[in-house]
Amino acid sequence: MFKLTSLNLNGIRSAASKGLQEWVAQSLPDCICVQELKAQSADLSGGLEAIAGHRGHFHFAEKKGYSGVGIYTRHEPSDVIVGYGSTEFDAEGRYVELRFDRPGRSHSPKLSIISCYFPSGSSGEERQAAKFRFLAELYPHLAALKRCGGEAREFVLCGDINIAHQEIDLKNYKGNRKNSGFLPEERAWMTELLEDAELAHEAAQALEQRGELPRRGGGMHDVYRRLHPLTTDEAYTWWSNRGQAYAKNVGWRLDYHLATPAFGATARAASIHKAQRFSDHAPLTIEYDWAL
Repeated sequence: MFKLTSLNLNGIRSAASKGLQEWVAQSLPDCICVQELKAQSADLSGGLEAIAGHRGHFHFAEKKGYSGVGIYTRHEPSDVIVGYGSTEFDAEGRYVELRFDRPGRSHSPKLSIISCYFPSGSSGEERQAAKFRFLAELYPHLAALKRCGGEAREFVLCGDINIAHQEIDLKNYKGNRKNSGFLPEERAWMTELLEDAELAHEAAQALEQRGELPRRGGGMHDVYRRLHPLTTDEAYTWWSNRGQAYAKNVGWRLDYHLATPAFGATARAASIHKAQRFSDHAPLTIEYDWAL
């Protein structure tokens, strides 16, 4: 089994002070995708460049104490891609991709693991507009990645998506319809990303006949929802620090594994480690019947 964890750290040094290294050593994922490092390269020297034998690969934000993503892995990647080519968002440290391309592997020789941190729009209209720009950029990048170099590539994007897709993905959905993270436009973006490509093609033809713009149909898998399609309260991965949100489990599902269909179909088990309080997010681990 290939064990893959995603976790928003809300500061790697803070998470380390709360037992992050010990937990990784105990749980031993093959890879752990982390977001919101809030650190620079120099801040990780002397203990956080690697954790429990897992070597780290990072994309740091230019702004100190802000954003940043990484992947710790106990397998050597064939390539490391830092940033996705954005003139705006690569400076914010939001994307790192490890490629595990194995020409001799019988099942899908090209595989990428991605750690990605989507912008939050909760601070106001300016950042919400930036979030929409990020979504508009990332969609075609993921579509192109599937046929990277003209050959099929499997991949899984792990991260804090900052979007609750469905009403079952947050406790107070009625009161959050106009709030960032549950806006109709954000949810529609997720729906398009997850829409079956073949069905989308048929829908596109019908729309074109009516003179309307076609839908895109990303055909990705929301892996947790493939395993647990109806889970509500136990699905949350983030809780506000205000009030008693964590104690009362007033949460949101903001952390995802978004996978290409062949890779996503190999998922066998998912765990949300709510008891592990490294940050305001819980680690999300999914085990795949996949061999690197």
